Amino acid sequence: MSSAATSIDFQIPPRPEYLSLVRSLVVEAARMETGLSREQTEDFKVAVSEATTNAIEAHARACSDESIQIRCTVSADRIEFHITDKGFGFYPDQVQELPEPDDPSRLNFERGLGLYLMRVLADEFVIRSGPHGTEASLALNRA
Repeated sequence: MSSAATSIDFQIPPRPEYLSLVRSLVVEAARMETGLSREQTEDFKVAVSEATTNAIEAHARACSDESIQIRCTVSADRIEFHITDKGFGFYPDQVQELPEPDDPSRLNFERGLGLYLMRVLADEFVIRSGPHGTEASLALNRA
């Protein structure tokens, strides 16, 4: 692959049945980058799926049918995904602190692993959010 980055921008309706399309794009982007293991690809696919699921849920809460914007960028040393929704936004520092996933008291909480998974399964994870939406940026660096 050349050293120039290749980007693709696309939109999906805010419906769960489009998650498989996003997951497929992660796998195809990883195939373009031969230095990535299957495990890295699968982990990154989970992280991107979590970000996309959060965007779909944000649109549902906002009763919005607007498309979710996704940008995938592949370069010689990394894959990036940027998922942007038009929900009400949220502030990550105000999200309830939950016990670590291996803490037995964690079983008292049905949800709340998405941000944790994005943080541990992507090499880089940044959230920018405000009252008009959220952008989750995830990157996977070549080993």
